[in-house]
Amino acid sequence: MRSRNALLLTTFFLYFLASISSCAQAGEKRAAAPEAGSAEEIEDWNSLSLAGSQLRAKPPLLGEKDDLPLFTRELLRVQWRFGDPIDLYVIRPKGLAKPPVILYLYTYPSETDRFRNDHFCIDATRSGFAAVGFVSALTGQRYKNRPMKEWFVSELQEALVKSVHDVQMVVTYLTARDDLDTSHLAMFGEGSGGTIAVLSATVDPRIKTIDLLDPWGDWPDWLAKSELIPDQERVNYTKADFLKKVAPFDPVQSLPQLKTQHVRLQQVMDDPVTPTAAKQRIEAAALATVQIVHYENTGNFFRAVSGGQLFQWMKDQITQASLPPGPSRNLQAPGVNQKASAGSD
Repeated sequence: MRSRNALLLTTFFLYFLASISSCAQAGEKRAAAPEAGSAEEIEDWNSLSLAGSQLRAKPPLLGEKDDLPLFTRELLRVQWRFGDPIDLYVIRPKGLAKPPVILYLYTYPSETDRFRNDHFCIDATRSGFAAVGFVSALTGQRYKNRPMKEWFVSELQEALVKSVHDVQMVVTYLTARDDLDTSHLAMFGEGSGGTIAVLSATVDPRIKTIDLLDPWGDWPDWLAKSELIPDQERVNYTKADFLKKVAPFDPVQSLPQLKTQHVRLQQVMDDPVTPTAAKQRIEAAALATVQIVHYENTGNFFRAVSGGQLFQWMKDQITQASLPPGPSRNLQAPGVNQKASAGSD
C-alpha cells in the first residue's frame, strides 16, 4: 500500500509539473506572437508617414461629455495600437454646426488636465473654433508598463515617430466626423509637442498652419545641453549611435520642407529646456515665410499671451486661409533682449 501511495504521489507530481510547463509554453507563444494589430507588427519607427501602415482605429469610446454654456467637451478613448489607448478631448463652441479645428499638443512631461480646465476651453473655443487635445507617446496617462529607466528622451525615436503617427490618426478621425471642419486645420505645439507638430506637417498636408512654442530640436546641441536631461544619463544620448537614430527626426531638417504652411516660431529666451545654441539653429533653419517672435523671459511671455491671445494667431490664419504664407516678421515682445533678437525689424 505504501509503495502504491508513493507511485500515486509521484504520478500526480509529474502531471503537475507537465501542466506548469504547458502553461508556460503557451504564455511564451502568446508573448512571442504579438496580438493582431499590435505595434510590433504594423508600425515602422523609421518612417513618419503612415503610407503602407496597417494601423487601424477601433471605434472610439465616449468616456464623458460636459455641456456648458459656451462649449461642449467630450472625453473619448481612441486606440489603434495594442496597449496604448489615448484620452482624446474634443471641445466644441456652442452654436456652430461645423467649427474649424485647432489641435493642441503640449510638451513632455504633461497631462490632460488643461483640457478639463474651463478657462482653457473658453479661450480655445472663443470666436468659434474647436479645440482637440491629447498627450504624446510615453507621456501622462500613456506612460505605463515600461521600466522606469525608459522615458521620452531615452526612447526619443519611438516617442516622436509614434506621436506623429498619432497626429495623423487623430486628424483622420476628426475628418470623418460630421460636426467639425478640418479643411483648414491648425496645430499648436509646445516643446516636444512643437517638434511633433513640425514633423507631422511634413507628412500630412491636411495640417495647414502650425504654431510652435520653444520646440525641441538640433539634437546634438539639445541632448548635450538641455537641463531636462539628468547629468548621469546624458552620456547615453550623446553617443553616435543614438544621434544617428534621431537625426532624421530633427526640426532643423524638417522646417525647410514647410513651404506652403503658415508657420510661427515663438522662442522664450530664458527657457532652460532648449539651450540657446539649439534655439539659434532651429531659427536659422526656418524659411523666410516663418514668423518669428522672441520673448526675453517667461514673465514677458505670459503677459503678452494672456487672455487667450496665444491662440489668436492661429485663428487669424484659419480665417484668412485662402492667403499664401507671407514674408516673415521677427517680432519683439515687450522687454525682449535686443541681442537675442538680432536681425529683427
